[in-house]
Amino acid sequence: MTEEKLRGFEVVKAYHDKDIQIPQRSTTHAAGYDIESAETIVIPSMAKQLLGYFADEFRKIFNIAPTKPTETEENSTLLKSTLVPTGLKSYMQEDEYLQIVNRSSNPLKRFLSLPNSIGIIDQDYYNNEKNEGHIYVQLINYGLTDFTIKKGDRIAQGIFTKFLKTDGDEGGLTQRTGGFGSSDTE
Repeated sequence: MTEEKLRGFEVVKAYHDKDIQIPQRSTTHAAGYDIESAETIVIPSMAKQLLGYFADEFRKIFNIAPTKPTETEENSTLLKSTLVPTGLKSYMQEDEYLQIVNRSSNPLKRFLSLPNSIGIIDQDYYNNEKNEGHIYVQLINYGLTDFTIKKGDRIAQGIFTKFLKTDGDEGGLTQRTGGFGSSDTE
């Protein structure tokens, strides 16, 4: 007889050979499972991006030619969050979701924050056809310098949570087909 899987984490196929750690709770009574970065990645400084933007605008106003391509020419999206891959997917029960929350040390020591405050991984994100349910953590860096997250650094926590439905709820109108950030219903 096979034991029913209730909730947990698995490594997505693309990261099977990349030594991804399954999240663990740090202490006996911890609610969150520590989630690590699957890759080394630079989180650009928002302050640096803003300074570059204002310098570009200053140059335009006073017709000063830039010495190299401007920040806004190199990256036309100002203050974009960075998606950090985890190499993980998560399965859970139909009345549960996985909250992705910031680690308390991120803002205090690293100047990193989740721009959406809490990420929500729905039960039907698991094994979706577009990205297998790969969990990414959105981060912004409000520090003065770029910050490098190394592979294996703990970047967020995952907390499994039950949710309630309203009377008469018949569920969504479509099946999920979308990957990160969209259920393809918008």
